[in-house]
Amino acid sequence: MRADFAEAVYEVAEQIPASLVLSYGDIAELLEMAGPRQVGAAMSRSGDGVPWWRVIRASGQPPRGLSARALPFYTAEGTPLRTKEPEVGGSAAGYTIDMRSARWHPTAHERTILDGIRDRLAAYSDPAAALPGSAETVSGERIASQKAAAKMSVARDELLP
Repeated sequence: MRADFAEAVYEVAEQIPASLVLSYGDIAELLEMAGPRQVGAAMSRSGDGVPWWRVIRASGQPPRGLSARALPFYTAEGTPLRTKEPEVGGSAAGYTIDMRSARWHPTAHERTILDGIRDRLAAYSDPAAALPGSAETVSGERIASQKAAAKMSVARDELLP
């Protein structure tokens, strides 16, 4: 797993407000890269410096094997929970997170921050972005490439009868 992807996942997790959550798939969608499993793999290596308990499975289940450790965080933050009966042969956790109430819906300002994280990741992932003079990035848009394409289009149109 690339370090820049994992770092972007951690940055998104750090933006999630207390008492709210996102699923692994939500983060993959926000970053427009990879999928839930890759986000889960990154989170499994995050350490205690990242609010790992705020990134959960789409079903509302806490991170695998960490339900007992996560519960005090959810309780302290007031995360909406649903109690459930233990499943035979399944999860022993007596709760899930109420995804309807607890899923984070970023404000416009928060979305701008998340878009910046996504755009930085995309720039790291674009091999052409590493070439000197290949593009200038302003708010994640490749302005120089767009200008060059527009100039080529105008020049081509001027040559055609």
